[in-house]
Amino acid sequence: MTLLCIDAGNTRGKWGLHTGHGLVNGVVNGAVDRWLAQDIFDYAELGRDTLRTRWATADRAVIANVAGAGVAQAIQHALTGLGMPVLTVQARRSQCGVRNDYERPEQLGADRWAALIGARRLHAGACLVVSVGTATTVDVLSERGVFLGGLILPGPQLMRSALSQRTADLPFSQGRYTDLPRNTDDAIASGCTHAQVGAIERMYASVRGRPGALCLLTGGGASEISAHLSIPYRPVPELVLEGLAALGAATPASASSAGDQQ
Repeated sequence: MTLLCIDAGNTRGKWGLHTGHGLVNGVVNGAVDRWLAQDIFDYAELGRDTLRTRWATADRAVIANVAGAGVAQAIQHALTGLGMPVLTVQARRSQCGVRNDYERPEQLGADRWAALIGARRLHAGACLVVSVGTATTVDVLSERGVFLGGLILPGPQLMRSALSQRTADLPFSQGRYTDLPRNTDDAIASGCTHAQVGAIERMYASVRGRPGALCLLTGGGASEISAHLSIPYRPVPELVLEGLAALGAATPASASSAGDQQ
């Protein structure tokens, strides 16, 4: 079975074609589990045939969407006529070896839920699941697969944008990180980096000392942050897609809707 995994984020989307059957006796079977293709897309591309042609080889689509109803409709329209069932991910109390201890489990974003499941798929120990994008999310997953809670804060670019829009004299910074900034652009860039790194490293205290503790780092802004971390981390560029592949493999096809009936 080939899965079309779509991660519709706040700013742009990512997709991947994955073949395989998920976990075999709790272990990823690398012989059958592999990515055939991965790419990013702007939402304006959803009306073009190029994406439809690349997606048409899939048997089923699995979607995590945090970009709103308009993007959901555009994705659905792009899938119309391809004849594949569509699974739209929503967080649950328990799924794929992860237990969701959010006060209202369904309130957890679909991308965060998929990232947690992807983290559990790839790492058996405790971990801090960090996604750096338009927003930065920092989530704590225990060694038993329990999501204990997490943070949401503005991502680095959003922090810079907020300073330029909400103050009279501060520009949108094109500066770079330095330990002791001596100009305004570098002061803004360095301050935003410190805010991101500080939040991540403070939250890492929640898993430090637990079996297999590690930070899994993903998102378009991850490379901007990773060089400044003093905690053990592993970059996983497409962690949400990994989770979507696991969800698609674990969810019966009967739970999907028909993509050409919407």
